Amino acid sequence: MGQTGILVFPGSNCDHDAYHAVKHVLGGHATFIWHKETSLKNINAVVIPGGFSYGDYLRSGAIARFSPIMNEVVSFANQGGLVLGICNGFQILLESNLLPGTMLHNEQLSFVCKQTYIRCESNQTPYTTQIDTGSVLKIPVAHGEGNYFADDETLKMLETENQIVFRYCDENGVITPEANPNGAVSNIAGICNKKRNVLGMMPHPERAVEAALGSTDGKAILESMLNALETV
Repeated sequence: MGQTGILVFPGSNCDHDAYHAVKHVLGGHATFIWHKETSLKNINAVVIPGGFSYGDYLRSGAIARFSPIMNEVVSFANQGGLVLGICNGFQILLESNLLPGTMLHNEQLSFVCKQTYIRCESNQTPYTTQIDTGSVLKIPVAHGEGNYFADDETLKMLETENQIVFRYCDENGVITPEANPNGAVSNIAGICNKKRNVLGMMPHPERAVEAALGSTDGKAILESMLNALETV
């Protein structure tokens, strides 16, 4: 099984959650990577965790994008390496141009922290092979800038290329405005790149891996990633 590297920035607060989920819950190999590192060494997958990297100054993820380690992450992703960005990690992927679009402040201009339901729109990614298309997952969100936005041309491209991986929905899988916690365009909760090796999502799968947390639905996402590394 390959090694998963979990980035750590000043302000990261979900790095240990991701480490615990990968290593202690799922039995994978995980290690922390400090933002000042200049090499990913023997890493086979990268998780960019949630939090408030650099205090979210300027914009969420805007400063983290220029951390030394991100140069390596961009190269790694462009060579086909698996990169999963969660919440602030998704924002960093957008700032790094590894994914298209941008993040706006939540529509209601307040921080949102609650359980949400998301529908899997595609199981054709390394992160969703354990999930049937159309399945509903119960996974929490916690963010102030999770309102995903892209112009019409980009949205059309995302639809055509099947890059929308998760959408906010109700518990029955119906896409409704009421199920959208932040105002994201087209209820988008997660997208991937055209090569499908980079996934960004606002909900926190690492916070939904044990029953005591209210859901174990996030395990399927992380398990899919780890299964993709079994031959590495």
